[in-house]
Amino acid sequence: MEENPAPVTVIGLGPMGAAMARAFLDRGHTVTVWNRTAAKAEPLVALGATAAPTVADALRANELAVLSLTDYAAVYDLLTPAADALAGRVIVNLSSDTPDRAREASAWLAGHGAHHLTGGVQADPSGIGAPGTSTFYSGPREVFDRYADTLSVLTGTDYRGEDPALAPLHYQLGMDLFWTGLAGWLHSVAVARAHGVSAQEFLPQAASTAASLEQMFRFYSPRVDAGEHGGDAERLSMAAASIEHVVDTADRAGVDPALPAAVLALARAGVDRGHADESLTSLLHLLHRA
Repeated sequence: MEENPAPVTVIGLGPMGAAMARAFLDRGHTVTVWNRTAAKAEPLVALGATAAPTVADALRANELAVLSLTDYAAVYDLLTPAADALAGRVIVNLSSDTPDRAREASAWLAGHGAHHLTGGVQADPSGIGAPGTSTFYSGPREVFDRYADTLSVLTGTDYRGEDPALAPLHYQLGMDLFWTGLAGWLHSVAVARAHGVSAQEFLPQAASTAASLEQMFRFYSPRVDAGEHGGDAERLSMAAASIEHVVDTADRAGVDPALPAAVLALARAGVDRGHADESLTSLLHLLHRA
């Protein structure tokens, strides 16, 4: 526990924000909370938090304010009417959005005299305050260092640099892989179920395939960074033929083949562009539009 726990304001008491406020209270911090639906603050008040009547009051209560909102549109919606209370505050914005919007928000807050730390939380509410979780942070190093111990109450801290866009960038990279991967698993489960194979029965195979992806990432990452796409391990033409079989299997099972069909279309485009004998990683040439 910190020797002198910093007082903190938490704005936004959905499941994530409420978990954050509880974690701060559990570690001895003085906590001020605000939520549009005031009733959501009542369980936290019962634990020792103070409910501010307005956003401006919540901001003025403490130098450090943690935001847990849906997106940056919600941030502006709440903070714009309270802009006079922003001067001198450190806004730790753990709301999800894009790198560009993080830069814009940082500039907007600076214009009102506030410091902005951007965050990307890699945990669900149950992981707040628990070991083994982490949050990306970016923004002024001095500001991050001042409050790193306080923020570590929530999760581990992974500082990525001064550019406020870096934390949401790394967060969105993870979400890109997570959601596309989860959608791929769900599609394969649909095909399995269409053939009478339950998700539970398919689980060991799914887990094994997911584990093999890490090996592929480790094998191909240095090659990709070096611009090497040799087809010594696998070739795009082989991948296209395999994906075509996946599409046909799904279609014949009565499962919408749109997801693997999109991958097949990309692979065929790569073959048409002359990458048939190169690795699947040569599709990076198509994915980069510039």
